[in-house]
Amino acid sequence: MKTSRVSFAATLAAGSVLVLSGTAFAHVGVQPVGEAAKGGYATLNFKVPNERDNASTTQLEVNFPVDQPLTSVMPQDIPGWTVNVEKTKLDKPLTVHGKQVNEVVTKVTWSGGKIGPGMFQQFPVSVGKLPENADQMVFKAIQTYDNNEVVRWIEEAKEGAAEPQTPAPVLKLTAAKGDDHHAGAKTDEAKNAEKGAAAGHGHDEAADHDSDTTARALGIAGIVIGLGGVAFGVASRRRSA
Repeated sequence: MKTSRVSFAATLAAGSVLVLSGTAFAHVGVQPVGEAAKGGYATLNFKVPNERDNASTTQLEVNFPVDQPLTSVMPQDIPGWTVNVEKTKLDKPLTVHGKQVNEVVTKVTWSGGKIGPGMFQQFPVSVGKLPENADQMVFKAIQTYDNNEVVRWIEEAKEGAAEPQTPAPVLKLTAAKGDDHHAGAKTDEAKNAEKGAAAGHGHDEAADHDSDTTARALGIAGIVIGLGGVAFGVASRRRSA
């Protein structure tokens, strides 16, 4: 009886973990296609899972951080969905490729489509230039269902604290490719090492060749001397006879 209770408790705990894990991984998120390097351009996928068994997602609203303005935001066309891009004027224009930019995209909304229960949809967006002095970007998103339920994915995670119930999508930025000079140095070192190894290999081959030539010469000399000794012995026997 006691064993049965322990087994039941273990099964219940495992089931709870599965349920909680499923919920934790069902958040709206953002991931780059490849890398999202600081100061560069990237394609981002906003992944939206449908969390409800009795409703479908019909709208996604993504807000772009105003304090990290992106001068280029281009959503990819998705069949069945209508996209609306909202812009706002900047208090201080930005200079990009020698041109002044007076407004930036602050919100992109997809609507009219449907993400059914147990399904997910990705919403690709080409963006740039990414911030050069930040390690991440936070995109607050709002998910709307066809039963009028609205889920606001806008909570920012705090260091040392538990994950929020509805965390905002966070894009991690990688180091700019031009900042890493170690790869070039390693390449040069590798090239020098290869040259040195090749030079050493050539030296070994030359030494082996010289050793082989010397051995052959000594062998031939030994044969000549041996033949001379045999001839001298035969001549001596004839004289004695």
